Amino acid sequence: MRRMKQRRSSLKKVVKDASRQALTQPASKHPPRFRVEPHSFQFKPGVDLNKLNQLADELEMEEYRRKHSH
Repeated sequence: MRRMKQRRSSLKKVVKDASRQALTQPASKHPPRFRVEPHSFQFKPGVDLNKLNQLADELEMEEYRRKHSH
């Protein structure tokens, strides 16, 4: 919004100009480093980490049933 006001132009033009500028600049020789920091979730013994998606699906269905039961 600020650029639109500064340049007194439309959003479409500002986006197009920014895209053109990004595509014409030479690529950086050293891209920024990506760092992953591990986190311990401290799951209780017996929790199968390979089935977390299944658990999420079951909780979602339970919530859906609760909201839509009359």
